Amino acid sequence: MFNQLLPQRIDNTYRGYTLALGLFALVVSVKILQSLLVIFNGYSVVMSADGIPLDTYTPASAQTVVAVWALSAVSRLIISLLCVLVLVRYRAAIPVMFALLALEYLARQLVLHFIPLIRTGTPPGPFVNLILFALMIVGLALSLWSRSDLQVAAE
Repeated sequence: MFNQLLPQRIDNTYRGYTLALGLFALVVSVKILQSLLVIFNGYSVVMSADGIPLDTYTPASAQTVVAVWALSAVSRLIISLLCVLVLVRYRAAIPVMFALLALEYLARQLVLHFIPLIRTGTPPGPFVNLILFALMIVGLALSLWSRSDLQVAAE
């Protein structure tokens, strides 16, 4: 299992379940969409999807929050584009990319635990990200669990 998580050679040989590839593509697609929406329509997304009450901030403060959100979205977009490269060309690295995406989510949650955001209402963004995290965990397990493992267990 460790050799699949961190293979010696990163090539296009994928040994996990095909369903994990679909989950990976879904997660990465949603993350790319989220990033682009924040970069190009940040004010609206920050208020609606994330529940940040920008209308109660001074214009300079609201602009700063949107800019920080957009900078974070650029980082997530670059990681997501790296995931697209892995999906297309270096599939042996899919398990480690699932792990990286999950670790990034957990690190963000840890930061938010100690520095919580003040949100209004019940915004959908955190729930969408939690669902994506669950898909990452399922995808990681499926990408590490190969069909050859199943055949060895049956023998």
